[in-house]
Amino acid sequence: QVQLVESGGGLVQPGGSLRLSCAASGFTFSSYVMSWYRQAPGKERELVARIGSAGGSTNYADAVKGRFTISRDNAKSTVYLQMNSLKPEDTAVYYCNIWWGRDYWGQGTQVTVSS
Repeated sequence: QVQLVESGGGLVQPGGSLRLSCAASGFTFSSYVMSWYRQAPGKERELVARIGSAGGSTNYADAVKGRFTISRDNAKSTVYLQMNSLKPEDTAVYYCNIWWGRDYWGQGTQVTVSS
């Protein structure tokens, strides 16, 4: 079965950096688009970044362009989200996602940006 396990979240000061990881299993990782979403308290879940199966195609939400970078290592079945210049409004639970007939989600990892 599909499993997505996120890690790397935590508490960071404004302007700081974090790198999230999502280890995937249960499907042919290298064949699928992978995405990162986030959900802040009281808000709907929103797309943060998406990467094509080979890693050559990426797109980002306007709010994170120029600060976040999505990447993947198909040999390790892992997708990453490098987050730089973090702002308090980036505080959210971050989720890894694949669409394979339906949406699959990990358990999420909490990112808190606060001084």
